[in-house]
Amino acid sequence: MSEAGAPQVIDHRGGVWSIAVPIPDNPLGHTLVHLVETDRGPVLIDTGWDDPDAWDTLVAGVGACGFTLTDLHGVLITHHHPDHHGLSAKVREASGAWIAMHAADTDVVRRTREAEPRQWLDFLIARLATSGAPDDHLAPLREARAKGGGRSLPGLRAALPDREIAPGELLDLPGRRLRAIWTPGHTPGHVCLHLEEEHPGKDAHGDGSRRPGFGRLFSGDHLLPGITPHIGLYEDPESVGEVTDPLGDYLDSLERVGRIAPAEVLPAHQHAFTGAEGRVRELIAHHEERLAGLRALLRVPLTPWQLAVSMEWNRPWEQIPYGSRNIAVSEAEAHLRRLVKLGHAELVPGSDPATYRAV
Repeated sequence: MSEAGAPQVIDHRGGVWSIAVPIPDNPLGHTLVHLVETDRGPVLIDTGWDDPDAWDTLVAGVGACGFTLTDLHGVLITHHHPDHHGLSAKVREASGAWIAMHAADTDVVRRTREAEPRQWLDFLIARLATSGAPDDHLAPLREARAKGGGRSLPGLRAALPDREIAPGELLDLPGRRLRAIWTPGHTPGHVCLHLEEEHPGKDAHGDGSRRPGFGRLFSGDHLLPGITPHIGLYEDPESVGEVTDPLGDYLDSLERVGRIAPAEVLPAHQHAFTGAEGRVRELIAHHEERLAGLRALLRVPLTPWQLAVSMEWNRPWEQIPYGSRNIAVSEAEAHLRRLVKLGHAELVPGSDPATYRAV
């Protein structure tokens, strides 16, 4: 809630609203849950973190948009992360609304629910050890495993969706034209949602002309105005199959979104913005520059952990919290995967922990 006790709600016009739902103890601050009016009742895009304050804010926000929870017709989830999907089960229970998600992320939710918490700790310990994490980093995880910990990890009881969001699908929302755009990278099943309707607003100059581009894009975490989304490995304890390339997926997805050229982007964090094509170019250039920098670092063979320590983050490595270091290593590994696929790096044969060098 805001200091005044009212939820932070923005009317984006044309039957589109955003509700700032807080994320506890997170520098992002909040998730922007969007409400879209349809002829069959309002639909939410994402729901926010499963937390009592977040729930109260969401309920009050729906009310500030002129509706009650029982009016809700459905919930569209951009991706499975707990700051987006966390409250979905409570929303469905309170309203009877269906939940829809891309099949790839539904598979992640299903595997996460079915896995024993100990499996997650075993998986994380093994992956970090292979990446070259030092013993002092692994020690708390090994202690938690010995004590039977892991049951409080977010997402272990996330809601299983009722419906699938198919790539390219024009969603069944009477009175609206909302199309699903599959944008893997941040997660394997991330989707953006393109509202294929003329933007209701005028341009910033107030001269009556329409904004450049067409429609509005609900971009989830794929395209944000001032943040580079985390791109890490997709793997989990039960995942099987081919070796994935999340960064390659993300860059391809950026190109796809850039071609859509929406008049405005409504992301899940920060604020709405225009100039999607320019932002796409910035993000592609950022990752190309980072890949070139990592290739230069790999002139000396490094483990993924050593590479993560050497990379530039938003603060010195010594100030990065424990859990965030795991995320940073996963991001380093995703970049390594991309370099290997491009033929710019290779695994040093027989190395343990895994060590990579430039080619």
